[in-house]
Amino acid sequence: MSKFDEVVDKIVACTLCSLSSTRINAVPGEGSKNADIVFIGEGPGFHEDKRGVPFVGPAGRFLDQLLASIGLSRNDVYITNVVKCRPPDNRDPLPEEVHSCKPYLDTQIDLISPKLIVTLGRHSMSWFFPGYAISKVHGKPRLWNGITMCPMYHPAAALHNPNLRSVIENDFKELPNILASLEDIHDDPEEQTKQLSMF
Repeated sequence: MSKFDEVVDKIVACTLCSLSSTRINAVPGEGSKNADIVFIGEGPGFHEDKRGVPFVGPAGRFLDQLLASIGLSRNDVYITNVVKCRPPDNRDPLPEEVHSCKPYLDTQIDLISPKLIVTLGRHSMSWFFPGYAISKVHGKPRLWNGITMCPMYHPAAALHNPNLRSVIENDFKELPNILASLEDIHDDPEEQTKQLSMF
């Protein structure tokens, strides 16, 4: 069994916080273990809890469309969440719940070693970059622990506010350009830091 599979098994059996007592299924993540891009949402919702797979409801269908718009599918990327179990009634995860899941997410990122991490929604973004407003920084890449990250609106935001749909679509279309620029400057971390659009 690979180290990655060991982490998945630990997530599925995890009882470190109270979410384990209310979940149907833990949702470790889905996709390529060698992905260039990792997408991180906040936490599983109703549909994800039932199936044990991330982003399978209406927001997930929109995410699939967004991936297809840049020539990708779920098999090409890795999709996971900050917390791996559904908070009751889809409430925001509590700090202690996020803290319990942090080692799992850290290990997933370490093992996949992506070139780009895309945070989906303000809660996911704030775990890495607290104190920023998603409306001000969406689509703008910056460095985190040597990895390029790009915050974006959660796909569900477009379902609640149709005006955000085109914003999310446009941000997504820039992902190939961001990846290409990383390929151009990957040998010079200092130059990469200069070229990234900082918040």
